[in-house]
Amino acid sequence: MSSTKKVAFYTLGCKLNFSETSTIARNVAKEGFERVDFSESADLYVINTCSVTENADKRFKTIVKQALKANQEAFVAAVGCYAQLKPEELAAVDGVDLVLGATEKFNITNYIDDLTKKQEGSVHACEIEDADFYVGSYSIGDRTRAFLKVQDGCDYKCTYCTIPLARGISRSDTLENVLNNAAEISTKGIKEIVLTGVNIGDYGKGEFGNKKHEHTFLELVQALDKVEGIERLRISSIEPNLLKNETIDFVAQSRTFVPHFHIPLQSGSDELLKRMKRRYLSNIYVNRVTQIKEVMPDACVGVDVIVGFPGETDELFLETYNFLNELPISYLHVFTYSERDNTEAAEMDGVVPQHVRSKRSKMLRGLSVKKRYAFYESQIDTERTVLFEGDNREGYMYGFTENYVKVKTPWNPELVNTLQQVRLEKIDEDGLVSISFLASKREDRLSLKDII
Repeated sequence: MSSTKKVAFYTLGCKLNFSETSTIARNVAKEGFERVDFSESADLYVINTCSVTENADKRFKTIVKQALKANQEAFVAAVGCYAQLKPEELAAVDGVDLVLGATEKFNITNYIDDLTKKQEGSVHACEIEDADFYVGSYSIGDRTRAFLKVQDGCDYKCTYCTIPLARGISRSDTLENVLNNAAEISTKGIKEIVLTGVNIGDYGKGEFGNKKHEHTFLELVQALDKVEGIERLRISSIEPNLLKNETIDFVAQSRTFVPHFHIPLQSGSDELLKRMKRRYLSNIYVNRVTQIKEVMPDACVGVDVIVGFPGETDELFLETYNFLNELPISYLHVFTYSERDNTEAAEMDGVVPQHVRSKRSKMLRGLSVKKRYAFYESQIDTERTVLFEGDNREGYMYGFTENYVKVKTPWNPELVNTLQQVRLEKIDEDGLVSISFLASKREDRLSLKDII
């Protein structure tokens, strides 16, 4: 490959996809490609796809058009979950030259003889049963924080979900490799690592290619807490049945793990949880949230919830709404149910009309605003540590406290990727928290103008 070739990446979906895009990008760079921003002209555009919702599918075509607008002769490759699930459909999109499946995506340059546009897209996608080996990934250089992949695939059979069809069986990185990757990330000046995977609470299964657990998620957390040079560790989404109280208790007294949990609920109705084939009922969820708040009163708890699942009557939706309203949670990620091919739920009766799904989604998004505001309000006048991000948005910059309160302050490039001690002052008109800076080793407060 010529060293003058340029490549650009676009990532749809979850933190796991971001970690894998970063790894693919490093592999492509070894072949002589120069990485540029997706908005720039490139010879090769790689789109890492998601297929969790219908909207993610639709966005793909828009992104392809965006790439070809920058360079109409560019070679366009699609990888990721959508590429595994519906490779022929993606290959038929105008302008797509190559589609790679779950195992092929990490070796993209093996499938590019040249970067000449093709008359039609070619497909290289394995049977998902063949996706039974583990490829480690982590992101570096893309963001203030790094996403560290520790697990892939899922053995659960939730009736609405296509992820097992897109990513295969549950399998884990070795503990040694995770620790080595974390140590390497810590040398790059990155202040925070977010653990990611499809079902990270299942960590340890398939660690050495077998189905038994060599290590538990708790053992992973305990080992990572000892890695030198890491200032913050954050657990991404973890199933309530796999988030054990022992792990919660450990995080509460951990050196590096922050008090923030994102725990999928999907429904507050036990009847719907059973239809979804989730592996817990609502009482387990209450137990986990109660335990978190007992040992970490200021912890942030985020929730995934699905509205409009088949069989969700008005009464069952209100059961979910009231369940969430009464829990001390901090925010919601609301997903409007969409039918996915080859799932049990797509064949179920009790289909909820689209306009009803939209109405319920709006109600829960409104509840999320209330919950987030109440949580932020509870944190006013407390002292926290903020990790500042690098975006300058109309003269302001943003960052997150350890317990995931988003703060806003006037732009100062010297603060980018630094941890600063602050006092949370008030919630502004954007729903974000304004701050004052605390002087190190002093009791008095400093305003931003005092330190710059």
